[in-house]
Amino acid sequence: MATTSVSVEQQRAADRGSTLREVKRNFWAYIFISPFYILYAIFGMFPLLYGVWLSFFKWDGISPMQWIGLRNYTRLFADDIWWYAVYNTIWLFFGATVPQLTIALVLAFIINSNYIRGKDIYRAAFFSPFVASSVAISIVFLSIFGARYGLLNYALSFVGLGPIRWLEDAAWIKPSIAMVIIWQWTGYSMIIFLASLQSINAELHEAAKVDGARTRDVFWHITMPLMRPVILFQVILSIIGAMQNFDIPVMLAGGTQSSSPGGTDRAGLVAMVQLYWTAFKYGDFGYAAAMALILFFLILIFSVMYNRWQGRNPTD
Repeated sequence: MATTSVSVEQQRAADRGSTLREVKRNFWAYIFISPFYILYAIFGMFPLLYGVWLSFFKWDGISPMQWIGLRNYTRLFADDIWWYAVYNTIWLFFGATVPQLTIALVLAFIINSNYIRGKDIYRAAFFSPFVASSVAISIVFLSIFGARYGLLNYALSFVGLGPIRWLEDAAWIKPSIAMVIIWQWTGYSMIIFLASLQSINAELHEAAKVDGARTRDVFWHITMPLMRPVILFQVILSIIGAMQNFDIPVMLAGGTQSSSPGGTDRAGLVAMVQLYWTAFKYGDFGYAAAMALILFFLILIFSVMYNRWQGRNPTD
């Protein structure tokens, strides 16, 4: 027993010595990569941890902080407006992000086919909306969605459809926001999917066809499995982006100076807009921090659910 104990201690000491020698050997490498970790700690981890800490206080940004424990969270779970904003956020995910990803995947397959000429022009054309500022895009669509003089209603008049109050009717606010999100982000997702398609070795498709596989079989059993990690990556990024939608909803549904955030019946009120109003309009930073933490967990839950649904780890 004594011999075994000594040998274990000697092994631990040897391991510590080996670790120290490794640190000394790579000292300058750690120095060169340290700026990233220092900046991440200051601008990433510190705001996150401070937000968690702030959620246990009542604070208006000026007066001294007042510890209230879990009161912000109990208040939040009973807040009907907040949960309606969460519902709108989830609606926009399924009404905008899911169609956007589907359209992007279809466009990627079309542009990647051998029958399309001028692929660079299509790539640039579809990607260009992503380059534009969301605020600028929203201002343009405010004119397009105009009830009386909007371009969209003008086009609908040619097919005998009456004017639609796109941004004034509660039934049309969320679909209008969804159309803008789809228009802006489809090209970005298409480029990601197209890059994944072009990275697949063409010899795999040729070998499958030589063995008698049909085009449909090649698609479902070769192309899609090889694209699955990229699709998973893009979907999780889209979940994060959808749950953090702010600029387009706030511009199209009320603006930051409106007395009615989210437009008619709060139909365009999403979680990030409600968070912004709570912190910077109502001056309740602790309550807004609790909203941010709940939103973080919602993003985490949706991401894990999709990952489980896919049945594999994103690193596989």
